Amino acid sequence: MMRPWILSLLFVLCGSFVAAGLAFSGSPGAAAGLLLAFLALAGVNSPLIFPRSVGAAEAQRRSAADGRPVIYWRPGCKYCIRLRIRLGRGARRLHWVNIWQDPAGAAVVRAANDGNETVPTVVVAGRARTNPDAEWVREQLSRSR
Repeated sequence: MMRPWILSLLFVLCGSFVAAGLAFSGSPGAAAGLLLAFLALAGVNSPLIFPRSVGAAEAQRRSAADGRPVIYWRPGCKYCIRLRIRLGRGARRLHWVNIWQDPAGAAVVRAANDGNETVPTVVVAGRARTNPDAEWVREQLSRSR
């Protein structure tokens, strides 16, 4: 499996290469637009827009200690990105598990979703909820210790 940061780097490199070719051929406007599109793809697939991920076992341990929800996600998931954006700065207070980096996290998600790796899956006090509304997640966060 390709690491998410490698995919982002490939988007940047390919976009730069193609944009440079367009710029040298006399189409600087098209080159700039294409480069912006590739940078956007790199950003969407980048794990950098999410808080630092931890392993499923560590996230569960932390959640048991502080009552905060655990969010299972994967890079490139538009629903994960939407949830992350809607949570705003509060997202940093949650425990994030990248299921592409943690097989145990992927197993938790499959167990909660009839064998499917459907994300985002949020677990609060042992109960899973798939693709929840950001307001619900914020409510769960406010109830934590």
